[in-house]
Amino acid sequence: MLSKVKTDVAHRKSGGRHADHRSRLRRAVAGAAFCTLPLTLPAMALGAPAAQHDTAMADLAHEHILGELSPVFLFNDQMPTGVTVSAEGRIFVSYPRWENGVEFTVAELKNGKEIPYPNAKINAPDVKHPEASLISVQSVVAPGDGHVWLLDTGRLPDSGYQAKGAQQNGAKLVAVDLASNQIDRTIVLPDDAALDSTYLNDVRFDFSQGQGGVAYITDSSFAGPGAIIVVDLASGEAWRKLSGHASTQADPEFVPIVEGQRLTLAGTKKEQINRVPADGIALSSDGATLYYSALSGRHFYSVPTRLLLDRNASDDDTAAAVKDLGEKGGASDGMLMDASGRLYTTDYEHNAIHRYDTGSGTWETLVHDPHLLWPDTLSIGPNGGLYVTANQLERQASYQGQDKRQKPYVLFRLNVDAQPIGTRR
Repeated sequence: MLSKVKTDVAHRKSGGRHADHRSRLRRAVAGAAFCTLPLTLPAMALGAPAAQHDTAMADLAHEHILGELSPVFLFNDQMPTGVTVSAEGRIFVSYPRWENGVEFTVAELKNGKEIPYPNAKINAPDVKHPEASLISVQSVVAPGDGHVWLLDTGRLPDSGYQAKGAQQNGAKLVAVDLASNQIDRTIVLPDDAALDSTYLNDVRFDFSQGQGGVAYITDSSFAGPGAIIVVDLASGEAWRKLSGHASTQADPEFVPIVEGQRLTLAGTKKEQINRVPADGIALSSDGATLYYSALSGRHFYSVPTRLLLDRNASDDDTAAAVKDLGEKGGASDGMLMDASGRLYTTDYEHNAIHRYDTGSGTWETLVHDPHLLWPDTLSIGPNGGLYVTANQLERQASYQGQDKRQKPYVLFRLNVDAQPIGTRR
């Protein structure tokens, strides 16, 4: 692990605040023999020539960096989304096949390297047998049951592979035994749960329900209705809840502001917002409440899981139980609950992570840092650390007209003195 990077909020000396932070982060990264992060800030004169005004931009007031981020791993090739840390401290990452050149879609970070997981062979998409290979894994979760679960969207990009789009029997949950590193379970989602338009995004588990537990998955479809998909892990049966409901859809009025700009799709004649429905998801420690939000929207919602689990509960009854909990402060990608009932949300509009106390209903900002470019997925490790991927999603060519991402992408750690919920049985 790289050296911790201090961000002293109390430091108020003119210009020194950012200079100290930059030098520390450079030393931390250089010490690990990785590429340095792009940290150069302008030092231009303000308004008038230097002969009249020698005040540099770095000497003027600026917003503060909050929190203490530590870079854990730098990705110099593939763009990561999901991350999970097992009870033993093993770190796994996913790389969905959104573009050409993704060699493997799941890796374990081990000894400073990305090792295809569980092996290289299964990471090669087999379009003739999509159920038997990893097509495009969006999320990885180690919920404490002795497995790491892989959420495979079953979708390929428009070019570069043997096929494109949704692969029949490709949308699935795959359980890998952490002791043997072997797959011992694959659940292909039925067509009436994973629609042709479905994009499986994130997943949470409750092993106290049914014969073998249940999984809750967000459907973040670009082209169809957002929803919560419930999977019975023992039978493999799955069903949709809140499909098309306002709480699982993108906010039609939402305009994301990222790095100070309206984030719109490039190449469109008329300004177009990429509106994405239900994305982030979190389960309360007692399993009674599911929290979720759209990627394109600032509100978050809750619903009693008893209504999601009851296949006979009507759509009206389920919808009536949904609570709009208000704005999170910014639009989020990842969500996560800790064992103390505190909800963590990323904020890609403000390069931040916030925490919500479900008991008191109060918010706090844990970190705000310009290096946290598009904080994506969250995971709590056994050491009290909160891990988050920062993948510069907003700098992709689809938004900017050309690829403006600056490698490396980063896995950061923030000390939050929290514990994961663990397995409920």
